[in-house]
Amino acid sequence: MTYPPIPDAARVAEHFCHSLRNAERAETPYLHWKLTDVLPVDMCTGILTLPIAPPVLGDTDGTRDSYNKSRAFFTPERREQFPTCSVLADALQRPDVARQLEETVGINADGSSLRIEYIQDIDGAWLEPHRDIPDKLFSMVIYLCTGPDAQDWGTDIYDADRKWVGRAAAQFNSAVIFIPGDNTWHGFDKRPIEGVRRLMEINYVQNWRDREQLAFPDAAVAT
Repeated sequence: MTYPPIPDAARVAEHFCHSLRNAERAETPYLHWKLTDVLPVDMCTGILTLPIAPPVLGDTDGTRDSYNKSRAFFTPERREQFPTCSVLADALQRPDVARQLEETVGINADGSSLRIEYIQDIDGAWLEPHRDIPDKLFSMVIYLCTGPDAQDWGTDIYDADRKWVGRAAAQFNSAVIFIPGDNTWHGFDKRPIEGVRRLMEINYVQNWRDREQLAFPDAAVAT
């Protein structure tokens, strides 16, 4: 028996689109959308049971680019190796999902590329305040954090002067989406992590140099 059972891509896509249609739109400190019940629970279980160990990084400079070789992307190789990676990528590549994202957040997804990263932060991890580059048509974080302190592991939000103004809730299987812009400062202030802070970052990207990070480097999203 294969464990965990993985839903098919059509079911994952339908579930995700339902979450998108019910997203809560917020305007401050910058435009973003809050989602709940983002993925089917068996897909969440499939991600959490992937045999991918959290990277042990030591001291970092507060950026993820400084340890690119240790990052876990859903690449063609991982899609072939792990059914969970294959199904999630297939679901998010579907035209109906791309169209729903276009409708919800106002992007033009056609011709972009899908990028999925599985992030596992351990104690000592932090991210300096930064803005995502406009080559990301949207940025979405899905929180898959568990444990008694997991609610405190959300993304930190800053104003245009990089002053801390709040923190996203890290409720399990919730998500936040925003469109990269001049004022979209965010990061992760250093604080204790008892266990592993697990999340997914998902983007549609354009003009992406690091093709090895893409789920389908030879196939664009079509709407």
